[in-house]
Amino acid sequence: MSGTPGWPRPTREALAARRVLVVGDVMLDRYWHGAVDRISPEAPVPVVRVNREEERLGGAANVALNVRALGAQATLLTVVGDDEPARKLRTLLEAQDVRAVLGADAQLRTIVKLRVIGRQQQLVRIDFENQPTHEVLAQLLDDFERELPGHDAVLFSDYGKGGLAHVGRMITMAREAGKPVLVDPKGSDFSRYAGADLITPNRAELAQVVGQWASEDELRERARALRERLGLAALLLTRSEEGMTLYDAQGERHVDADAREVFDVTGAGDTVIATMAALIAAGLPASDAMPWANRAGGIVVGRFGTASVGYDELFA
Repeated sequence: MSGTPGWPRPTREALAARRVLVVGDVMLDRYWHGAVDRISPEAPVPVVRVNREEERLGGAANVALNVRALGAQATLLTVVGDDEPARKLRTLLEAQDVRAVLGADAQLRTIVKLRVIGRQQQLVRIDFENQPTHEVLAQLLDDFERELPGHDAVLFSDYGKGGLAHVGRMITMAREAGKPVLVDPKGSDFSRYAGADLITPNRAELAQVVGQWASEDELRERARALRERLGLAALLLTRSEEGMTLYDAQGERHVDADAREVFDVTGAGDTVIATMAALIAAGLPASDAMPWANRAGGIVVGRFGTASVGYDELFA
């Protein structure tokens, strides 16, 4: 390990030798960019004349992309439909050298988030989605068991879209196999993530589970109680402009926000947990990985849409 002041870091070779298994809900992010010159005569809304279309990996696919961008190997395990967006996701994943194990469900509509952009502002977002069937999710469990031995860390990216119906069983299987488990959680019930090594809620997500806190002491106590109740090794609270705080058996460690300019927070949480997973897979403890994850998040919020950070950029 080498590093900048007080921050150990893995070598490029150490990262390249590690593989992270990313499991969760995926989506295709579509952007329609255009000019806004007038208001519609039909309703008081802007008319956007689309002149450019863009497609990016979203959800757990963006998490896997972030792992790969840092130089670690990534396998994405998820369920998609049998449709054009699914084929586009496969093409994008292949182009980014992300290995994909995609369960298919003809009744499932691959999630698409379409954002219409005019004058550098998002005017509207249109979501296309439905829920996967139980049978396809059971298939995901079999694929997970087969893939698990070949990976150094497991990352669950939960967007609440139904792709992680068996996350509790998967966490148990990963822990029994001796793999570190990281979870980007969703919803008001974190008990389904019991036994994970690290969860990374933001302020709103944590407050939904433990209630609002009035002081740092109260937050500290509620984080400790949640960790003990769920058997979590650590909890990393992402706090936007307040940086992030790691709570574990040794106490807590805080780092201030590293963003120079906040342009778009889309996908920042993906970057944070992907960086944590890649560095933990390469041998760093969570407390040493956190400052790098904080820096990575600070870089991507200065960019438009979902983005990733490369090895040279992060460790410069």
